[in-house]
Order: sequence, then C-alpha cells, then structure tokens
Amino acid sequence: MRAELVELKAQLRQLRAERRLSMAGLELRAGLGHTTASRALNGSTVPSEATVVALARALGTDAGPLLARRRRALLEEPVPSRAPVGKTAVDDADTRFEKRYRQYVEHRHGQLSVIGLALSQTDRASWPLDTSYLSLELALRTAPGPGVRTKPSEQVWKFDLAAVGAEVRAERAEQALAGRRRTVIRGSAGSGKSTLLQWLAVTTARQDLPDELAHLEGCVPFVLPLRTLVRRGDLPGPQEYLAAVGCPLHAAQPTGWTDRALAGGRALLLIDGLDEIPQDQRARTRQWLLELLAAYPQSAYLVTTRPSAAPEGWLSQYGFTELSICPMRASDVSVFIARWHTAAADDTSSAEENSYLASLKETLRDTVRSQQDLAQLASTPLLCALVCALNRDRRGHLPHGRMELYEAALSMLLMRRDRERGIDAPESLVLTEHQSVQLLQRLAYWLIRNGQAEMDRSTAIDLIEDALPAMPQVAQQSDSAGVLTHLLARSGLLRTPAADTIDFIHRTFQDFLGAKAALDARDIPLLIRNAHDDQWEDVVRMAVAHARPQERVTLLRRLIARGDRTPTHRTRLHVLAAACLEYATELDPGVREEVEQRAAALVPPRSQDEAEILALAGPVILHVLPGPDGLDDDEAAAVIHTAELISGPAALTLLKKFRTHRTAQWALSNAWTNFDTHDYAREILAHIPDLSTVTIRTREELQELHHLRPLERAAFIGDFEGTEMTAPFAKENLRVLNIDRNHTVRALDFLHPHPNLTGLGLYTCPNISDLTPLTEVPLRTLEIHGCGSARIEGLKALAELDMLSLDMELPERRIGALPVDANLTQLILGPKVCRKLTLDGITRWPNLTRLDLSGPPEAFARITELVALKDLVFLGNAGPSMLEQLPEVPQITELWLGKWRLGDDLALVRAKLPSLSVLTIWADEHRQVDLTPLQGMPGLTVRIHHAAEVLGTEHFPPENVIRKPRPRAG
Repeated sequence: MRAELVELKAQLRQLRAERRLSMAGLELRAGLGHTTASRALNGSTVPSEATVVALARALGTDAGPLLARRRRALLEEPVPSRAPVGKTAVDDADTRFEKRYRQYVEHRHGQLSVIGLALSQTDRASWPLDTSYLSLELALRTAPGPGVRTKPSEQVWKFDLAAVGAEVRAERAEQALAGRRRTVIRGSAGSGKSTLLQWLAVTTARQDLPDELAHLEGCVPFVLPLRTLVRRGDLPGPQEYLAAVGCPLHAAQPTGWTDRALAGGRALLLIDGLDEIPQDQRARTRQWLLELLAAYPQSAYLVTTRPSAAPEGWLSQYGFTELSICPMRASDVSVFIARWHTAAADDTSSAEENSYLASLKETLRDTVRSQQDLAQLASTPLLCALVCALNRDRRGHLPHGRMELYEAALSMLLMRRDRERGIDAPESLVLTEHQSVQLLQRLAYWLIRNGQAEMDRSTAIDLIEDALPAMPQVAQQSDSAGVLTHLLARSGLLRTPAADTIDFIHRTFQDFLGAKAALDARDIPLLIRNAHDDQWEDVVRMAVAHARPQERVTLLRRLIARGDRTPTHRTRLHVLAAACLEYATELDPGVREEVEQRAAALVPPRSQDEAEILALAGPVILHVLPGPDGLDDDEAAAVIHTAELISGPAALTLLKKFRTHRTAQWALSNAWTNFDTHDYAREILAHIPDLSTVTIRTREELQELHHLRPLERAAFIGDFEGTEMTAPFAKENLRVLNIDRNHTVRALDFLHPHPNLTGLGLYTCPNISDLTPLTEVPLRTLEIHGCGSARIEGLKALAELDMLSLDMELPERRIGALPVDANLTQLILGPKVCRKLTLDGITRWPNLTRLDLSGPPEAFARITELVALKDLVFLGNAGPSMLEQLPEVPQITELWLGKWRLGDDLALVRAKLPSLSVLTIWADEHRQVDLTPLQGMPGLTVRIHHAAEVLGTEHFPPENVIRKPRPRAG
C-alpha cells in the first residue's frame, strides 16, 4: 500500500480511537455504510472525497488536511504495467473492451433512485451509490453445524437431536455473501433486492470490492433483469447479454468475449427479479439457468426473487445458498432517514429549507423510535423513503397505515409537486389527479394481467389511445403519445429503464393501481383465479382495501371457498385471506369469523417455515395464535418466531405468555431484535425465571443487560470491545461466552478475571492471533471458526479441554499434528479443516465420544480405532458414502446426516453401523427420503427434518419415526 494512503488510514483510525468511537457509532455519525467506513479505515483503496468529508465531520476534525493527504495518495497510484509477453491480439481486444464495459456499468448503475427524494427536480431524484448504499442484513437458515448449540448443559452446549431446529444467522450483506459464488436472495417488495444487486455490479466493475467479497475480484458483472429478458422471447445466450439489456456497447464486444469470461470463472451473473416474470415461464427460466451452470460452472451467480415466487430449496441441489433480506433495524432506519434528509438538503440552495429539513430529520427519527406502528411501516428502504418524502411534503403530518401511505404518495407524486411549485400545463397538457390515475391504472392492470413488469412504448401508447375516446377533455389537448410523454415526465410513477420500454418506478405502485382497475372492471373472478400466484398476492390484498363493503365480502368468501376445495393451494389462500383482514377497514363480522376460522386451522405452526407463512398475514393472525399451554416444544418455538416476525405491541403481549414456558427461554432470548429494546428487556427477559443466556447485537441491548438478573452465558455479535462484553457479568458468574463477527477484539486478556469461564466461542474474529491468554481460564469447550490469524500452537497449554471445534486453515494436514494434549471427548472439524485433512493420528484422543466432519477426510477408516466413539456427525460435503471405507463399527450408536442428497445409500448405514440406535437426517425442502433400506433395524429411531415425503415407514414402529415439522392431516 502506498505511503500516503497508509498514513491517511492510520490518521483516521487514530482519530476514531481518540474519540472513543466504535465502528458502529462512527458509521451512524458519518451516515456511511459499514463497508464504506471499514474500507476507508482499513481497505487498500483510496476513499472517495465525500467519504473523507463525512468521516472528518463525524470525527470532529478539519477535513482539509485529510483531503490533502487523499490527493497525494491518488498521485501515488501506480502506472499500469505493460502487458505480459505472450499476450495475444484476442487478449488485448478483450482487455480494452472490458475496461470500457466496466466504466459503462459504473456509470449506468452508479446512481440509486429514491422515491420522493427530489420534489423540485425529477432529474435529481437519486443518490450517488457511493455515499447512499445502506448494507442491510441477510438471514441464512441452516441446519445446526459446528459451533451451534441448542441447549446448554453445565459443561457443554450439546446437540439435543430431538429438539434441534434450524439456525438463523443474520449478518450484513458483505459478510453473508462472503465466499459464496451461487446465491438466491429473497426479499419482499421494496426490501432492497435490486439495490443490493446494483451495488454488487458497481463495486465489481470498479474492482473495489470489500475484503469479504475478495472471491469476486476480477469478475465482470452482467446485470440481467428477467422482466426485460423474457419479453424478447427466447432467453439470451452469452453473446447476446449486452444487446438484450440495451447496452450500447454490444456491437463493439469482441467475438466470444462473454464466453471467455464465463468459461474462465470471471463472470458474475446478477439475475434480477424471478418474481417479475409469469409463473408459466419460471420453469423455462430455471432450465436456462441450469444450462448456464452446466456450461459455465466456475462463474458466479446471484438470483433475486420475492419469497413466494420460488419454493425453498429451488436451486439448493445445484449449490445455491438462499439468503433472505431482513427488515431494517431501528439503527438502519435512523441512518436511512439521516441520509435521505442530507440528500434532500443537497438538492436545495435555500438556507431556510435546509434548516427545516434538519429539524424534520430529528423529529422523524424520534417519532419512528417512539411509535411502533410507524417503525414497522418504515421497515424497508421503499417504505422508509415514502415516509421521509411524505413527512416533508405534509410538513410533519404523516398518514396512518400502509394504504393511506400509498394514497398520499400517489397524490404527492401526481399532483401536489407541480401545483405547489406553480407549474401549470407542462408539455401544454393538464391532467387532473383522477385522469392521471385512470390512465395509470390501465397501464398497471395490463402489466398484471399479462404477467409482465414492463411493456413496449407502443403498447402503452395503444392502451392510452383506447382510453381517450372516453376522456374527451384529455383527447382535446394531445394525442396518446403526448399523454404518455406527459405521464413519464410529470407523474413520478413511470420511467423508461431502456429505450422504448416503460415500467413503474416500483412494483408496489403497479399493484396498488392495478388492484383498483380490477375492481372497476368487476374482475373479482380473475382475482380469485390467480390468488395462488405470488404475482397477484399484493394485488388481492390491495383490492380488498379498495373494495366497497359488499365487494370485500365477495372477495374474501370466494378466496376461502377456493382454498377449501383446492388442497394444493389451501394454506397459501387461507393465509392470504387472513392477511387481507388488515386491509379490510369495514367487514361483515360473519365473514371475518369465517376467515379467522380458516386461519385457526393452520395454528399452531410447527416449524419456522410455517411461522413465516403465518407471519405474512400480519398482526391479524396474533389473536388466533395459542399461548404455551398444551404446546409441544417445536410449536412453542414456532409461535414465538411468528410473533417475532410480526413484532409490535400485540406481539409483545403474546410473548409475555411464554415467559415461564419450560423450553421457550432460548427462543425468547434471541427474539428481541425486532422489538423496542427497552420494552422487551423489561417485559420479557426480566421475567424469565431461569434466564441464563442472551444474544447481544447492539449497544442498546448491551445497556439493558445491566438491568437483568445475573447471567451465565451470552453471545455477542458485532464489534464490541472485550471489556464491554464482560462488564455486565459478575466475575464468578460468567461461564460461556460466544464472540461472533468481531473485528475489534485483538487480545483475550480481558477474560482473565473470570475464574469460572468454561466455554468460549470465537467466530469470524480475524484480529485475534494469540491464544495463550486462555491458559488463565479453565476452559472445557473451545470453538474457533473463521479466525484466520489465530496461532493454534496456543492450544497446547489448554489441558482441561473436553470439546474442541475448529474451522480454519491448519498448518499441517494430519489431525494428529494438532497441538492439543488435552483428553478430548468431542472434536468438531469444519469445512476449512476438512478440505485438506487426514485422520492419521486421531487415536491420540482415545476417549473421543463424538466426531463431527464437514467433508471426506483421508484415512477415514481410522475412526474404527476409537473404541469410545458413540456419535458421528456428517455435515457439508461429508455423507454416508464415506461409510464404504469402513468395516462394521459397532461402537457408534448415533449418526447425524446434516445434508441429505438424492442417491444417499442408507443400506450402508445398516451394514456398517449395526448398533445404531438414533439416526437424524436433515433433508432439504421438497426432498424424498426412503427408509426401506433400513428395514431389519426395528430398534432404530429415525428423526427426519424438512422432508417433503418419507417412504418405508411401515418397517418401523410409528413412534420410532419422528418428522420435524410433523405433517398435517389433509
């Protein structure tokens, strides 16, 4: 790194240390995303001028010297080296074109459109992506693996195979995507899917990726919006990508350039909007993607979709990881509000307006913090932007409820902006709000009926032409092309994403307008016929809101009737009907009762999947959710998860019923993220009789920890100082501490004052290197995952260790070379260890009772020499085919298969593990498991998670086959 750049970053880090600011605090003050701030202080690239100015302001220092140093750092940029000898003319042509294309992607996608940002100038209703991108959290749900403990015992957090559930990890996008080359991103409307894709495209094009995404360095991004591609007919081949999306450089690309990038693993395909294409085209799209995977397996792929557009596990068998965009946290909302008002202030030169915007910002942040309903409304970037815009437009008076928000936004975008700016008859055309809405409804409904997200300009003109005879006042002023030009320029709702293409600025407005058009056209039967289609779900909900009382009755009765007679869509339709109740301001009590009865048949939920489906109904489902009495453990956990997803005061009231439930402690201690921190701590956590563990993600949660009864265990996620984490605990109380995704902690000396600390987990703590301070605490369990700097020779002195879990690169392949002299009984080896591993030497721990493997090691047969081994756990790439290497191993009584694959041979299990008493299978969604090969093992108990179908159960007593979630009758 160049000298001036090193000095600039060191100066920024020193200023942060002097101000005693955490990274989270610095990001909040500066209004910067986590990646931008982190790279400015620690990355290898020169930060932008705007970033330096924002950091200087947050650090309370003069920006001038920092900017001067930044300019000198830029002058130090190295001159590009000459091409290496041997480069061909094709290589040179590819390199020259690729440089042009990267610049095009950076400029084409380098602005982030934000609804309602500029009420004065439509051409400035956007932010530079550099300073505006907000890194949201992505949730990964997985089977428990190394480091995941579901129930604490006195010494070890051990798997309870009967009660184990999926782990849900939420982390910032950069961390969640780290190392992943095949990903499906799920998110609701307005949640930020396309913005995330846009940010990936720009940062990849610039070759300025955060450290976590180093695996994408050198990739060439291709942004492929499916809504555009499917309108062409056949989906494009590689050489057609640029032309298909309207890139003007398409004719200049060297022949075969895209193929070479894909074949060399240098392409990043960003495939946007599976939910925006018709259902009948999704199978074709999937096949198109599978052909690409077969032809170009080394390239990187990211697909975005709404949750309901594709089943879970849609691409899991092809190596795709599914991540879900989480609702914005309170801190995210606060940062978004600050950035929105800063950008709006940059758009005006009036000192008075700037002062007013500053006061609006503070007032709105306070209002959102204090009003739970408003906080829920502002939980996505789209809705948060609308709240900001309407708060400004209405001088601080916000509408109540989502539909009122949309209606007010339409009024603002359609009419009030021009009227209040004194603009009269732009383009020599005047449309009333009602006339504009009628025309926009026609366009929106055509898109919905045809399963499209955009249309040709000629189609839009034809639709307006058909409407003009019934609108003589409009027809007298202009022809249909002129009316469309006016709507594009003045409505704020339409845009042209490509030449001769029209779409709505957001799908939400399309659905809102199309739902009203469906009612006006008396198309209730069409709404019901398509209600199972995820593209119509929001349309149906909004139609219920728009409907007159009798129309509403008809809609809901037909919806539940179709669910009654259609088993394949019953759950989806009945939950949709329940979700519609939130939109039904006036409804016949009998109809409401019918809908609630259908919803009640779906409760209690028995899994996280069912909880997430029920949560789609919103707060209306809460009063049919049962309390803890009579619920099994999985049902209690699922009810808690449903309430957590819905959040709000009513959900908090429901959770109070579970405070004394015998097994709800773990679920409750992890649920407070979506609630007001203060209220949750005092009304839930403070009343759990045996509360011993909590998960802390924010400093607000940490502050509340001081007010809870003494705890023994805690998990901290994020950049906390060491003494911060231990401060709430009495020295003798702390027994187990997990530290996750922490870039702040460098030394472990802060653990010394805790004489009873027997369990420690370190996950993604890259700056911890020296483990020798751990000799001062009596550790029995230690987990080290993703801590690449940790020097494992420090393990040698930990004589009391009972359980060791590792996921990191080891200096030697032989497991016997591991510097651990303790008498281990449990050894858990993650994928990084297993990638290059031989089990030679494993017998140095003769008392091992449990072994976890995340891949197939060499010398696997050495486990037969472990006479005490009882539990064998296969995770990741480890599977039952490994058993072929073994003779009979009678000592093993429990086997756990963490990833079920079609073709896994259970006959090997029967042949090699004759004493097996418990088999647990974690099957991906929509997979079939056949237990027939296990017949002849009647004493075997089989626990199966998330299988769509289980065959061969007749060979076992009914009580010996346990399915999670338990299947429902019918």
